[in-house]
Parts: sequence; structure tokens; C-alpha cells
Amino acid sequence: MTTAVPHRIQAIDPLAPITSTLRSMFGTDDLPGLAPGLIVTGGTGNWISATDLASGARLGDLLAAAKRRWEASPHAAAALAWKSYTYWLALPAALGWASARRVPLLDPANVQVNLDRGPLLTVGLRRSIPVAVLPSDPLALAGLPEVRVVADEAALLASLRESLLDAHLTPMLDAIHAHVRLGHRTLLGSVSSGIAHAILRAADVLPGSTVEHIGTLLAALGIDDLIELVPGPTGEPTVQRKTCCLAFTLPKPKICSGCCISPR
Repeated sequence: MTTAVPHRIQAIDPLAPITSTLRSMFGTDDLPGLAPGLIVTGGTGNWISATDLASGARLGDLLAAAKRRWEASPHAAAALAWKSYTYWLALPAALGWASARRVPLLDPANVQVNLDRGPLLTVGLRRSIPVAVLPSDPLALAGLPEVRVVADEAALLASLRESLLDAHLTPMLDAIHAHVRLGHRTLLGSVSSGIAHAILRAADVLPGSTVEHIGTLLAALGIDDLIELVPGPTGEPTVQRKTCCLAFTLPKPKICSGCCISPR
């Protein structure tokens, strides 16, 4: 006899569309910058709260790790650490919005960071992280305590901005300025390009237009003027940055794809 599974049980994992999209993008759950399955489980180990980065309390540890990894100047170390951190941090929210209109709320208290795992760091989410959804989402009726139902798509994008940018990245920007002088525009350019690259990489598995997804997300964050989408060699959209992550200043200089600095 087959027993029907209640709809609430089927919808129990609010992050399922995100982990599925990540698996399709990378072909694995073992990613260099994200905890497996996104959630940090078990003991705390070497994981710290992202509040310690946003407040500046442990930011020096991250910048020192970046300086050692790339043998970089303090300015380049800060720019590259920020680039790596913000890419992996923003990825679940950007993909959640684009794949299913589900946004994990990335306030610092909901995020864990391991500075001893991965090439530089690994980002994970608390199991209790709130997830914002639309009234039409099946989760809206599931009765899960972590689900936050918002009125419409504008409110969903506002929730993304408030948690990712206003509560998390803006305080971290201010903390970085206590160590090095890097312009907000320079650093936010890496957030803009990271989100755009992520959405383009997931183009084959996301519904709708990736170009429209990128435009909507970056406009909601107020960083849509920091990149352009230009035709690639076969006409596909590619990212052209208007700011630089300073990788060209490393002992082994690197010019990233789409950098505003000409390889010449």
C-alpha cells in the first residue's frame, strides 16, 4: 500500500532549489567556498559567526590569510578577500531568487564562516536561517518557523538587499576601511560582477532570461552601474567590469576575465 506524503513534508527544505541549482552548475555538492548542502552542521569547530567579520572583530584574520595566500599588498589582499567572500556569500541568495523566488536572509547572524577551510574561506548557513518567499510559494502554507512570507516581488528584492547589503556587506565595508583605504565603488564592483558571473554560469538550469535576472538583482542592490553585459566570442553575454579587484598587482599578476584593465 502506498502512503501519500503530506505536501508540508515534501516542501520541508526551503533551500532545496538552491542546492539543486548549485549541483547542476558545479556537478558536485563539494564546493570550494560553500559548506556541503549550504548548512553548517554538528559542532562549531573552526566556524565563526559572520558578525565577527562584519563588525571587524575577526576581519584582520581574513585579510592576513589573503595576504599570505596571494603574497599580496594590504590593499590587494583586502580586495581579493572581499571578492572571494562576497561571491560565495551572495551565491545562495542570487540563485534562490533566480531559480525559485526564495531568498535566504543573509544577515551576519545567520551566516557562518570558516577561515581554515577551502582555498581561502568557506561560507555556510545556520540551519535556522530565515527564508523569504512569495505568497504563491508552497512554503507559504507549510507552517515552517523559518519561512518569511513577503507581499510581492518588490518586497522580496527589498528583503534580499536589506539582509545581504544593508545588514552584512555595508558594515563589513566600513570595517575594511579601518585596515585599508579602498573605495566602496571598487569593492562593490566585485559584488556586481560576482552575481552576474554566477547567474550566467547557471543559465542552462535557470528559468527565464539570465540577462533580465542580472539586471533585476543588480538594480535592487544599487550596483547595476558597475558592470556591463557585452557580447562574447559567440554572441553570448559576458561580464565587463568597470572596477578592478587589484589582482594585476600580485607578484604573479593576473588580469581577470572582463577586467577594466586592458591586458596590453
